[in-house]
Amino acid sequence: MTNFPLPHPRPARFGTWESPITPEAIVADTVALDQVAIAGSDIFWIEGRAREQGRCVLVRHRDGVTADVTPTPWNVRTRVHEYGGGAYAIDRGTLLFSNFSDQALYRLDPSASKAGLLQALTPADGRRVADGVVDAQRRRLIAVCEDHRAGTHEPVNTLVAIGLGETNAIVTLAAGADFYASPRLSPDGSQLAWLSWDHPEMPWDGTCLWLADVHADGALDTPVLVAGGRRESIFQPSWSPAGELHFVSDRSGWWNLYRRRGEPGEFGTSGAAAAIDALHPMAAEFGRAQWNFGTSTYGFEADGNLICSYVQEGIWHLARLDPDSRALTTFPLPFHTISDVKVGAGIAVFIGGAPDTPASIVRLDLATQAWTVLRRAVSLVVDTGDVSIPQAIEFPTTHGLSAHAFFYAPQNCAFTGLPGERPPLVVISHGGPTATATATLNLSIQYWTSRGFAVVDVNYGGSTGYGRAYRERLYGQWGVVDVDDAIAAARFLVGRGDVDADRIAIRGSSAGGYTTLAALTFHDYFKAGASYYGVSDLEALARDCHKFESRYLDHLVGPYPEQKALYRARSPIHFIDRLAVPLILFQGLDDKVVPPNQSQAMFDALDDKGLPVAYITFAGEQHGFRKAENIKRALQAELYFYSRVFGFAGGDAPEVVEIMNLPKDID
Repeated sequence: MTNFPLPHPRPARFGTWESPITPEAIVADTVALDQVAIAGSDIFWIEGRAREQGRCVLVRHRDGVTADVTPTPWNVRTRVHEYGGGAYAIDRGTLLFSNFSDQALYRLDPSASKAGLLQALTPADGRRVADGVVDAQRRRLIAVCEDHRAGTHEPVNTLVAIGLGETNAIVTLAAGADFYASPRLSPDGSQLAWLSWDHPEMPWDGTCLWLADVHADGALDTPVLVAGGRRESIFQPSWSPAGELHFVSDRSGWWNLYRRRGEPGEFGTSGAAAAIDALHPMAAEFGRAQWNFGTSTYGFEADGNLICSYVQEGIWHLARLDPDSRALTTFPLPFHTISDVKVGAGIAVFIGGAPDTPASIVRLDLATQAWTVLRRAVSLVVDTGDVSIPQAIEFPTTHGLSAHAFFYAPQNCAFTGLPGERPPLVVISHGGPTATATATLNLSIQYWTSRGFAVVDVNYGGSTGYGRAYRERLYGQWGVVDVDDAIAAARFLVGRGDVDADRIAIRGSSAGGYTTLAALTFHDYFKAGASYYGVSDLEALARDCHKFESRYLDHLVGPYPEQKALYRARSPIHFIDRLAVPLILFQGLDDKVVPPNQSQAMFDALDDKGLPVAYITFAGEQHGFRKAENIKRALQAELYFYSRVFGFAGGDAPEVVEIMNLPKDID
């Protein structure tokens, strides 16, 4: 952020303002930051680079210098659960990573004397691995394996050990559950903890925390259930330096921190011989929805204190927690979002962001509390006068409840609206749907606000960060509660006089795309919409979805095919006759989560009906767009679409897309 002298703003129609936040600037040097790790004095992270066709590069910060570790064309990304995460581990200075193109596990020695030395540890045979932890005593990597070799509808998930010595044999350690995650070894290597869950639960619904002794030969003793079940979500099992197992559980209705105290061999058949203590009960979330492997919200200092992050009312905080006194001391930091917390010798490293700061790799000195940004996700320097700072709002919704959102007013130091005019509003419905909107500076939102749009980013019922009860509002009500909350947010802003009631659009991606399509189909409120790889046919999604989410809809809608009638009733594709507003659709042709036939069917039906509709596809893109040229084209196309259907063509919206059935006099 930079402060420049502010020009005297000139009046212009909302939506037509010329903005310095161009699509080219957004993608020029923008990276997705992920998967932080600390190894000795080295700090590592992953950068997803749009300018390199979405390639995920491992980066190392050492002695004040940041440099790439993995050379072109290696892509550090696993496809376990399709969403990946936990794609690498550090073994005594060498890197173990999953390569995206073949999903094989590789070893790379990045030392100067052996630069570029790569060794394949597993064959490219249909097995994928993630979330590995190095078992140094036994020279192996313990990881989650997703086996696609059988070619059946559902792959087989297990915990495996992969040899790192003379042989690279893959040995199964645990099997039988539908899903596994978070294998974590005790400091002395004598015990292994991990998570598992079964259909139809998702990891934020119900998981089991297991513990087993590890024999000298590497085999596991009979596992013991420590905590969890179908109605308790366990997150991030971790070991303290003293060898005590910690974890996050939502047994109280909030994801809080717990500690298990007991000696090895004292588990009993249910773990009852060991006490489980709540470390600091509070109405806050110390956990996250486990869409990706390796997600971390806390770590340990050498003395056993926890450095932990938690969220309240949509804002994240970082704190030190003494597990004995239960005292929680919050660090005075300017960041509103904090993720991927890792702790090393005297430091914490995390991904932090704020309303005026993009996601950044942050190094915090735990003694002095001084912090340093090592890498920003965005290199573009934006004038403070062009940045819209979000306002957290709580607004009334259906059934006497309230919901949450972040509201962004139009902001551009060179322009102001015409007298008496109110801005158009873009309502964002986030993906997931078990996810959350945050207040971190997002240039894709500022793209709209700097052009004279207002934006509201809705944390509808079902979002994380507000406790389990809020999360479960969406159970059985997907396509109802989320839509009601999106409409309620817009009505709240119209009622305050913030936006133009006649120019309100709704947009969303994936699950947010479904919310968008459902809102446009089943309600007569929004005037236009944009769906990014959105679901139009819930039945098709239930029948043709990857394993991780194949039973997700059991909770969100109901069991299928038992509730087939409800699936049809909630699917926009069957009610095109009710949809009467313009729509633009975007779709990656290699998407395995929401297949392209969903968007294609919606486009064909709307085109046949004669509604204004546009459809843009991207070859080589999967679930979410990673390539710079595609991100740029999508932004430009959506802006042009709104400028035409809302009748304010002008500004810097280029004509980049053909809109079918658009009346010639719509301007």
